[in-house]
Amino acid sequence: MTRPQERPLIGIICCNRQIGVETAQAVMNRYVHAVARHATADAVLLPALEPGQDIANIVRRLDGVLLTGSLSNLEPARSGASDGTGPYDPHRDHLAVSLLAAAAQHNRPLFGICRGLQEINVALGGSLRADLAAISGMHHAPADVSFNAMFDHGHDVALAPGGVLAALHGVPSLTVSSVHFQGIAALAPGLTVEATAPDGLIEAVSGRCGRALLLGVQWHPEWNADSDDHSRAFFALLGQAARGNSKVAGGDE
Repeated sequence: MTRPQERPLIGIICCNRQIGVETAQAVMNRYVHAVARHATADAVLLPALEPGQDIANIVRRLDGVLLTGSLSNLEPARSGASDGTGPYDPHRDHLAVSLLAAAAQHNRPLFGICRGLQEINVALGGSLRADLAAISGMHHAPADVSFNAMFDHGHDVALAPGGVLAALHGVPSLTVSSVHFQGIAALAPGLTVEATAPDGLIEAVSGRCGRALLLGVQWHPEWNADSDDHSRAFFALLGQAARGNSKVAGGDE
């Protein structure tokens, strides 16, 4: 891993997006900016191609991994959801599972945002539900609002006493940006609940990636990281973990 005084390399998962008649690898700038500015790290984009890449070889050269949010949902056959609505990105599904396995193998911290939280849960044996839009307006804004208003839609989450996020933020609850239709149904073995919504939905989890930190949140700290202390703290923690800070991450391989 990188020495403490160096900027770590953090791999950010890509999505497959259609650009004209071609498929492109894409990451929204807000994730890259948040990593560069608030984790004080350099970003490496990780393409979600068909199986065949040596993911362990890639992760071995990184100091941490970030699984971002996305327009796509995990495929129901993988997530355990009884139904679901696309678009789907099966190559990203495959890459996310492979990244988590490689991060654990090489003791690299892995953080997840929105879809990234769901990928962590599924990769470790949990399942998702896809009915949040039908039962509650809490987790996503109405369809007719503007893009900014969609991401400004939020609700409170209660932080688990004694958890990673409670220690990080020093408060019992946060108001978070909520933009999702799927969520955790069954929690994966080995994960600890870090936060819950008022309706009981699990909103954040933690665990271990080998000897490093595993952390996922259902909300979008990248959306307002430039203006919100708690959102900045999420990325600062990622940067500390990628530097091997003994308080948040274990030793190298």
